[in-house]
Amino acid sequence: MSHFLGEFECKLDAKGRMMIPTGLKRQLPEAEAEGLVINRGFEKHLVIYTRKEWNLIIEDLAKLNQYEKRTREFIRYFTRGATELSLDASGRILLPKALLEYAGIGNDVVLACQLNKIEVWDQKAYDAQMDSEPENFANLAEEVMGGLGRRNDG
Repeated sequence: MSHFLGEFECKLDAKGRMMIPTGLKRQLPEAEAEGLVINRGFEKHLVIYTRKEWNLIIEDLAKLNQYEKRTREFIRYFTRGATELSLDASGRILLPKALLEYAGIGNDVVLACQLNKIEVWDQKAYDAQMDSEPENFANLAEEVMGGLGRRNDG
């Protein structure tokens, strides 16, 4: 499983194409051969997965009980708009217009690496999201990570 690192500011051209930053492209060696998949995030943003990671997610979804209505709804909404991406000869990807509209993404974009995926945010929306950092981040860390019994990283 790939874990990505970094935060990258990018620009979209008039056609919705974006150059993959060099620092991120180095982390995606299989992207040119296998491609990428983009879909809607849980908040108003988009998410890019490697094809390998997307296939693992689809395998997990296929294990769910599709006789249950909530499961079918989740699968429909989760996969809605999922689109294959490929790098063009110039190292750009074309982001689907419908997904850009869904996420309210303009020309200024942030690619935020989140473990096995890359979140795609409109710059202003991302800044607003990050400006709402919890008042006591240490309490949030304890609540979310406290039961893992891991080493102290703080």
